Amino acid sequence: MPEEVLFESESRRSREEIAAYLRTVADSLDAGNAITLKRGDESTTLDPPARPTFEVKAEREGPADGPGELSVEFELEWDEDGGGEAADGELEIE
Repeated sequence: MPEEVLFESESRRSREEIAAYLRTVADSLDAGNAITLKRGDESTTLDPPARPTFEVKAEREGPADGPGELSVEFELEWDEDGGGEAADGELEIE
């Protein structure tokens, strides 16, 4: 399936700044509101359904015997037509 990037932003931020972005997204989800992403003149608005698929992924990239790059990704997924829910084990974040 081809992928179309609707919006992308990558920048180095403080932990506090990142937490503020995540709180804004969490507050929008909690209130049932759409999420609008903006940077300069570029913006996109997405309206997740009541039960989107929530994917959390921790990765390490690099050589097995040396330092690499670590990442954690949080992703919401849903079909534009509203169908398809994935069920998996219960997620815990501490």
